[in-house]
Amino acid sequence: MNESWNDRRLTRRARPGDGRPLTPFRWWQLFRRSVLSISLEHAGTPVVHTVEVRHGGDSNGVVRAGLYLDGVLRFESRLPARFLVEGGHIEVRKSPGGMRRCHFVAHDGTTRALVPDPRSAEGRRMRFARDHPRSSAIIGAASIVLLVVGIGLGALQAAGPVSEIPPIAATLGTFQSPVRLPAWLNLCLGIGASAAAVERALRMQYHWLLDSGAGT
Repeated sequence: MNESWNDRRLTRRARPGDGRPLTPFRWWQLFRRSVLSISLEHAGTPVVHTVEVRHGGDSNGVVRAGLYLDGVLRFESRLPARFLVEGGHIEVRKSPGGMRRCHFVAHDGTTRALVPDPRSAEGRRMRFARDHPRSSAIIGAASIVLLVVGIGLGALQAAGPVSEIPPIAATLGTFQSPVRLPAWLNLCLGIGASAAAVERALRMQYHWLLDSGAGT
């Protein structure tokens, strides 16, 4: 595959790791840590490649991804991250609600998603989808509805004050929103949209408008 300038920039961002071991996933890290793995051939031998992301960031607040090979930290990078590995590269991206993408991309362009640790939030959501596919589909659809409603109503209510800015009012006139919601309902819709964005992030589902507009 031909690499773009941005691909090369992200690749150069990766730095050697310090060789520390991957720590086990703990239950209290459900929404603070993501751990995803894939087995890839390296010199004819299967090697487990594990990506770890701590969502709270480091002491400076910078969120980084670590790439572990058979449980040993080999590379680190700020997000978004791109790690060169045998046969291709691993892409890691974060959304406002959590993980956005964690895939191995082969040289021929084929992709494989890394599998989340079964104890992580992503792993538990994957197991729920496998064991209860109908309920999972309903929750996924409800997440989309909450995001669409939240974004639509938010845009309507924001349009009024924006239209009162003198240059805009002089050119387009003012706009009165037909929807005026009480503060408590706006708060509930905001919480619902945030929860929906997190739910979609657990499935690494992302849409530039829906999920970036959730404000999480």
